Amino acid sequence: METAVITTSPAPETRHLPVMLSEVLAVLRPRPGTDFLDGTVGGGGHAAALLEASTPTGQLFGLDRDEQALDIAARRLAPFSGRVTLLHENFSQARSVLSRHGCDGVDGVLLDLGFSSFQVENGGRGFSFLRPGPLDMRMDQGEGRCAADIVNQASESELKRIFRELGEERAAGSLARAVVRARTLAPLTTTSSLVEVIERVVKRTPHTHLHPATRVFQALRIMVNGELEHLSAFLRDGYHLLRPGGRMAILSYHSLEDRLVKEAFRYWAATCHCPPQLQVCGCRWVPQVRILTPKPLTPAPAEIAVNPRARSARLRSVERQVLVEV
Repeated sequence: METAVITTSPAPETRHLPVMLSEVLAVLRPRPGTDFLDGTVGGGGHAAALLEASTPTGQLFGLDRDEQALDIAARRLAPFSGRVTLLHENFSQARSVLSRHGCDGVDGVLLDLGFSSFQVENGGRGFSFLRPGPLDMRMDQGEGRCAADIVNQASESELKRIFRELGEERAAGSLARAVVRARTLAPLTTTSSLVEVIERVVKRTPHTHLHPATRVFQALRIMVNGELEHLSAFLRDGYHLLRPGGRMAILSYHSLEDRLVKEAFRYWAATCHCPPQLQVCGCRWVPQVRILTPKPLTPAPAEIAVNPRARSARLRSVERQVLVEV
C-alpha cells in the first residue's frame, strides 16, 4: 500500500533524534541533485538532513512500515514538499517500489534498523517493558500476528528458541517454562503481565545494567515483525538500488543484524565466490561494491550522553563500483 506523497493529518509530537547523523551525512555525501532512498524513514530526522543538504534539486523516497511514522515524517518533511515521496512500504521491497515509481536507482540508500522514540514512548504500541499497554509490538498494525499471539500460542520449545536465538537470552528455557505456566492461569495480553513473569525468573542485581525484560522484548519484536527475514531479503541484492558511485549506509543495533549486514557487504565486495579448492575461478563474479567501513563506526560519547538509545548503534557502509565492461 502507499500513502500520499505528503499528508497533513495530525500526528503526535516526537522527540526522536536521528542516530549518528553527522556520520551518516559524511558517508552518503548529499549535495544538490543527489537522490536518496530512506528505507526506514521513521520520524524523518535523517531524511530532513539529506534533503536540506541536497537542496534545491535532490529527491528522496521515504519508506516505512509504520503509518504513524509516515504521518510524523510528513509533518517534519513538509518544507521539502515536491522533493519527497513517502510510501507505506517495507524496505525489503525497495527495488520493486522504486521501479513502480519510474526510478532506476539512487545515489544513496539509508537503513536505520532501530525503532523510534515515539514507538517506544507510546504505551499503546507495546514496544516498551517500562510502559503499560497491550502486548502488540507490530510495526505495521495492519499485519496479523502480535506479540500476545506468540506468547500465548507458541509451544514452550518454540518460546525457548525465540528467546535464545533472537534475544540471546541465557535464561531462555526458564523463561519459556514460566510463560507457559503463567498463561494457563490467564492469558498474557499486556506488557506489564509479561514483565511480571520475567522478573520472577530473572532477578535484578546491583551489577546488572539491562532491565530483565530487555532481551525477551527484543526477541518478540524481531519475531513479530520478521525483522531478520526482511533484512536478509533486502541484502540479497540491495546494491542494485545504487547508481555507480552511489553509497549505502546501514545502522544496526544488535549483533544479529550487524552480522547479516557485515556478511552481505563482504559477499558483495568479494572478487570470487568459488569453493577454495578450485584453482581457477568459475563463478565470474565481479565485485559490486567497495567497503567503506572495514570496522563499523560507533556513536561518539557526546552523542550517547544526549541520546542513550544510540549507544548500541553500528554503522556500516559501501560504495557501488563503477563497472567496466571487459
